[in-house]
Amino acid sequence: MYTSVPMNMRRINFFVEAHPDLFRYQTADEVHPHDHLVAWLFLRFVPSYVTPNRLTLARILLTPVVFLVILYGAYTLGIVLFLLTAFTDVLDGSLARTKGLITDFGKLFDPLADKLLIGSIVILLVFQHYPMWVGSVVLLLEIIFIISATVAKVRFKTSRMANVWGKMKMFLQVLAVFATLMGLLWSLPQFFTIGFWLFGIAIGFAIVSLFQHGI
Repeated sequence: MYTSVPMNMRRINFFVEAHPDLFRYQTADEVHPHDHLVAWLFLRFVPSYVTPNRLTLARILLTPVVFLVILYGAYTLGIVLFLLTAFTDVLDGSLARTKGLITDFGKLFDPLADKLLIGSIVILLVFQHYPMWVGSVVLLLEIIFIISATVAKVRFKTSRMANVWGKMKMFLQVLAVFATLMGLLWSLPQFFTIGFWLFGIAIGFAIVSLFQHGI
């Protein structure tokens, strides 16, 4: 364990040095009103060494932990960990825009981290507690998002930030997962009804987001 950490850090540093363009900081074209609110409420307490990319990596690393906790039925802890993990998406986006810390790495891996988090929960819970078409459509759309972003990066050398429709889609998916977990924790079917409609509305926002990106 002692030797693996420095080795992993060397690998990360090597990747950063090999791809400097991915980590070059850019300023935001627009800072949203909620970014200023998040900055005032939370970002002023975030240490200076915490960057948006580190928050994105934290979300990726926490996703399997959330998955395992929920898999073994610890729903109370699962709800807390899921919400904290999802909240890093709010923090890294607002931090990047308000501090001018946007990178191409963040544009690529921030949405990928979201898809890993939501996708893992869809596989774990949605297929079990909702009609199969709900989980299938959610996963299919997320896969299309990943393919679209990959094609844009590889073929057109561009990295696209999430639009407002994509942000709303993620927000609704988080609420839907939260409702599902609350339904499981308290054995209340009403929460599953709420989750079903939230997933359905999120699907609509996802489709609009794809067309906004020009798919």
